[in-house]
Amino acid sequence: MLATLPTPSFLATTNLIEIFLRCDPAGQVITTGLGFFSIIAWSIMIGKHFELKRLQQLNHAFESHLSDQKKLLDLPESFRNKRAIPYADLFTDAVEAYWRAAAISKEKGDTSPRARLEHAENALQRALSRQTLRYESSMIFLATIVSGAPFLGMLGTVWGVMEAFSAVAVQESASIKTLAPGVSAALLTTIAGLVVAIPSVFGYNLLLGKSKQLITELENYASALADRLELET
Repeated sequence: MLATLPTPSFLATTNLIEIFLRCDPAGQVITTGLGFFSIIAWSIMIGKHFELKRLQQLNHAFESHLSDQKKLLDLPESFRNKRAIPYADLFTDAVEAYWRAAAISKEKGDTSPRARLEHAENALQRALSRQTLRYESSMIFLATIVSGAPFLGMLGTVWGVMEAFSAVAVQESASIKTLAPGVSAALLTTIAGLVVAIPSVFGYNLLLGKSKQLITELENYASALADRLELET
């Protein structure tokens, strides 16, 4: 008779569903919560990527269109009705602040352009801060997931191992066969935490670098816009 060959270890499969069902209620809640956080993290990363890409394209198109204009202060109202575009938002705030200051200065008999330019520059700074917050929106929540997911996984593992040893302690004899199922179930939460944190940290760093690039471009645009307004005054 032929001897039965042992099944190679690499053919053995791990049934994650069975391991999840062996988890205690605390482990199941933590693992489910981490799965929910994973969905949120991926949604933020994908959505933010396409949002930043779209805003950059809109900014460059608006800047190219604006560079073809000879004078900024006399442009029609259509140029100031595109606040969804960050560059257009800065332009609108600066021009409106300029003409508002010009009207007030005219009433006071002040013909100096310095006050008008100062109001336009202050409006640019406010709009710049507002758009910076827009670029960085959702990033704090993503950073929280990156830093919190591994700790939630460790909490589930420590809790599960404690429960496994407590269950073994009440038995007359302890062996690896009685301890292994509880420990493997406890380690599932650590795996879940790492599965959430690892992609999130790469996505966060990429999005952070892209948002910083766009903020720098926005600051350069604001500076160039202020220079053009000064030259036209």
